[in-house]
Amino acid sequence: MTTSANTAPRPSALALLPLLLFLTLFIGAGVYFTLEGADYAFYQLPAHVAILPAVILAIGLSRERLNTAIEQFIRGMGHGDIIAMCLIYLLAGAFSAVADATGGVEATVNLGLTLIPESLILPGLFVIAAFISTAMGTSMGTIAALAPFALNMATATGQAPAVMAGVLLSGAMFGDNLSFISDTTIAATRSQGCSMRDKFKENVGIAIPAAIAAIILFVFNNQSAPVDAPESINYLAVLPYLSIIVLALAGLNVFVVLTAGIALALCVGLMSTPDFTLLTFSQEVKAGFASMQEIFVLSLMIGGIAELMRCQGGLSFLTQAVNRVIARFEKKRGSHHSRASEFGIALLVSFSNLCTANNTVAIVVSGQVAKNIASEHAVLAKRSASLLDIFSCVVQGLIPYGAQILLLGASFGLSPLVIVSHSYYCFFLAASALIAVISRRWWQARRA
Repeated sequence: MTTSANTAPRPSALALLPLLLFLTLFIGAGVYFTLEGADYAFYQLPAHVAILPAVILAIGLSRERLNTAIEQFIRGMGHGDIIAMCLIYLLAGAFSAVADATGGVEATVNLGLTLIPESLILPGLFVIAAFISTAMGTSMGTIAALAPFALNMATATGQAPAVMAGVLLSGAMFGDNLSFISDTTIAATRSQGCSMRDKFKENVGIAIPAAIAAIILFVFNNQSAPVDAPESINYLAVLPYLSIIVLALAGLNVFVVLTAGIALALCVGLMSTPDFTLLTFSQEVKAGFASMQEIFVLSLMIGGIAELMRCQGGLSFLTQAVNRVIARFEKKRGSHHSRASEFGIALLVSFSNLCTANNTVAIVVSGQVAKNIASEHAVLAKRSASLLDIFSCVVQGLIPYGAQILLLGASFGLSPLVIVSHSYYCFFLAASALIAVISRRWWQARRA
């Protein structure tokens, strides 16, 4: 019997096996390579390769004819949200590559370094990293750009390298969570069906208190020392990053924002970067597209598996199970389930992130179930998107096998576990988010 797109399938735990197989392969390979002492152990088996057996299993579990099951898989890959997400990935990758090639990263870093007072090395580095990661939309790119500077600053000023690494990680995760062109923001807003501006407004009220708490802590931990400012700054190269933030805050469509940023970076390159030509621009765009290959393919595959799981009753089973937990948790509170459902969404994406060690993948995996929970329990789409992004970034900034912390460990020569212990902003962000969930519902109950 064929399940139509509008018919709710019978809940089935068996339909979740493909996802469990993917997580088992991905985590199992990571544990194995960790024991073998390999660098970036959890990334030795690429996620978009580990998911291929899960795709085969998902198709094999279907009770439909083979051709019908494949059609369902392709329909999931071609879902409007998935395709839009993938196109935005490509544009974001192109912008980052072109802006970097035209000196934008170096110029932005140098501008920040000239503004750091001697008594505010740690909070200054946090603000710089937060600004750059918000503009670039990538925590990995921010860490890669700033790690050499941060390590040199730690050596020159006597700051503890582990603390400097923790400050850099904190700033990078701040922007990863809030940026309009971050893949986590893209995945969260597209999966929940809300605008980036609405999600930003919901998110910033939780992130700013956490950032303020982190800055205060960094101020008290700072050791005053001189910092050598760069000799020159290409202010023109900073404009593409600033334009991304301004245009996004103005509420323009994300495709327009990214296209405008790429065009402005091209103009900057032609005017101020030696040997930068239209041919160079095309090569950088190609490189930017290539940098998004893994998440692009993985998003398509997960979209296909998600549709198969939906048709086979897997997502209905998850939604039903979480709803039972929510109903039990709120049994003594009548029919008001919003707070429990928000905690449910937070736990769902946190668990997914622990398993995948990738915050974007965690959002993509749990997005549809979170959307179902939110719609059934009167949680606004912008709220569920914010919770997905926040808790995925919290976990990503605290797991020692995440790419960000592994990169910092390699750059600073430190154990990832040591860096995790100084990821102060992520701890504050988790606390701020939990307080926001509890306090908002408390004030609503007081007003009722």
